[in-house]
Amino acid sequence: MPHVISVANQKGGVGKTTTSINLAAALAALGKRVLMVDLDPQANATAGLGVESESGSSIYNVLMDGVPLAEVLRASAISGLDVAPSHIDLSAAELELVSALAREYALRRVLEKAELSHDYVIIDCPPSLGLLTLNALVACDHVVIPVQCEFYALAGLAKLTDTIGRIRSALNQKLDVAGALLTMYDSRTNLSRDVVDEVRNNFPGNVFETVVPRSVRLAEAPSHGAPITVHDPEGSGAKAYMAAARELIDRMEGT
Repeated sequence: MPHVISVANQKGGVGKTTTSINLAAALAALGKRVLMVDLDPQANATAGLGVESESGSSIYNVLMDGVPLAEVLRASAISGLDVAPSHIDLSAAELELVSALAREYALRRVLEKAELSHDYVIIDCPPSLGLLTLNALVACDHVVIPVQCEFYALAGLAKLTDTIGRIRSALNQKLDVAGALLTMYDSRTNLSRDVVDEVRNNFPGNVFETVVPRSVRLAEAPSHGAPITVHDPEGSGAKAYMAAARELIDRMEGT
């Protein structure tokens, strides 16, 4: 079985989808076979990897209609990186799953049934703690938590880690935090430096050494349908996500 990793934070605007896209692309660049599962109805991770979300089946059809996962996978332009695309229809799944049997396990059953040849599955979660995110956290082994370097970062991180603890106790005993990844870091401000120190002091051992800088090139990459490793491979954003991917491999594989 591949390493299944959710990228989650209930707070929007923290770089969650940017992290999903670029961690997946960096892992592929390091020779890993990667599957991106876009579980956000906005389908930004799908579009950010240059995959069309409006045509063909999506992860919605897998979860709600029983379509085999293999039938919806699309190859991205990145060698070794496949995508299970999202679609706006997925927004209805939050309501449709409410009455489903063992509703929290829908995605887990899909991944267990699929005969995946990938080394890593990266799940991009919606910016909420609804049923889709719950499905991702039940289906995965580890969580990467993007944390924006801003004032409310600690409160959001504490809330999510509390939720992860409850899910571990009730639904997924193997669930673990791979690490918090600090994003949108601006070395010119005291606030960014203070947030980094506070997060590392309050969550020792659970924070990536890598810090992702605030970058215009990172922000514009999705409009080109490409990860930062393709859009600006020599830039600070690409170097940061490559370093974060190496850290993730070390944490997952113990090398």
